Amino acid sequence: MTRIARIDALLKESMGLDSASIGSSSIESAVRTRMKQLGAATLREYWQQLAASPDDLQELVELVVVPETWFFRDPEAFVELARIAAGERRAPPEAQVLRLLSLPCSTGEEPYSMAMALRDAGLPAESFTIDAADISEHALARARNAVYGNNSFRGADLAFRDRHFEQTAHGYRVSDSIRKSVRFHRGNMHDDDFLAGAEPYDAIFCRNLLIYFNDATQQRAVAVIERLLRPTGVLFVGPAETILFLNRDFVSVKAPMAFALRRSSKTTAPNVAAPSAPARPRPPASPALAAKATPVRVARQVARVDAEAQAARRWQPAPAPAPDAMDRAFELADQGLLAEAAALCEAELRERGPSARAFYLLGLIYSADGLLSAADRCYRKALYLDKNHHDALLHLAALLEQQGETREATVLRQRARRV
Repeated sequence: MTRIARIDALLKESMGLDSASIGSSSIESAVRTRMKQLGAATLREYWQQLAASPDDLQELVELVVVPETWFFRDPEAFVELARIAAGERRAPPEAQVLRLLSLPCSTGEEPYSMAMALRDAGLPAESFTIDAADISEHALARARNAVYGNNSFRGADLAFRDRHFEQTAHGYRVSDSIRKSVRFHRGNMHDDDFLAGAEPYDAIFCRNLLIYFNDATQQRAVAVIERLLRPTGVLFVGPAETILFLNRDFVSVKAPMAFALRRSSKTTAPNVAAPSAPARPRPPASPALAAKATPVRVARQVARVDAEAQAARRWQPAPAPAPDAMDRAFELADQGLLAEAAALCEAELRERGPSARAFYLLGLIYSADGLLSAADRCYRKALYLDKNHHDALLHLAALLEQQGETREATVLRQRARRV
């Protein structure tokens, strides 16, 4: 075995990395960089130092792990988190704090986005806590510093930055109220003692991590997540990772593009929560909540956390639908298979005629692909067929707001609240 192969094996053992997922050249490049930093003349010399020094292995890991993240990346997940959290929050005097986990948290954009989404949805700071864990000390140092440059802010709607950041000479700093909601920890989920003794979490974000692991490492990681997730909790994963959990008795929560899962009813009994836990009531209706500006595309669904809107939220049936066709299309969209979902929608329209449900899902798919004009047309067709299609009203309102059509967007949101 060559020394590069040994280093590859060491990385796989220590962090579960499958080099095929990032390319062996990336590992070789990180090794050469580290050799130069240490003044090691040969691979043999570097290997001896690496094998003897956990600190040096950590330095190599941090060169290999190149985080690519930004605030409200894949915003539908944060919309669904806010909707679920608003419904799950217990009312005083029995109020219990919701526990959330971001894994890996990288440089902090994800857990801070979780906190901002919940605060914008009306949850008080004391109603939740967020733990954020990562293997990289460098990433955690940046997260704790909480100052970000322009690369961390993407998309057209940056209103959240005005609400939750202050501009400094070095960038945008997360407000103290948001920072206090997040606790950062250094940890490797492959360590036996990772978050040992931690109470289960109501929601876990573990997105686009498992795709870098081989099969055996993936299964170990899935077992760790299952251990940490409350039996009734919700799990947010990357589009390509849903299949790992759907094969283990998880089911989609059916929130398109959120890639959110729960344990199925087969594995979760209705009374599986601790006996002392009270029923979780809906929050009181708050008409002002739906009108709040929300981050990125979160605005287009935030009214769903309003209890009145939430109670009314139902998929509108298509006229004379083909059995299970649209259910399957939504399942495919949940799994990130957007082309396949779009093909089913188009087949439904060809074979069964106009369908509000099909046009609505096509609107979501076009919007995710950045085809905003096509999305606009589909949402309007859905509303022509069903003027009270709640989610189509909200999505079209958000789309119009992005394009500066605030007056029509406001009218649509008011219609959604009356549904």
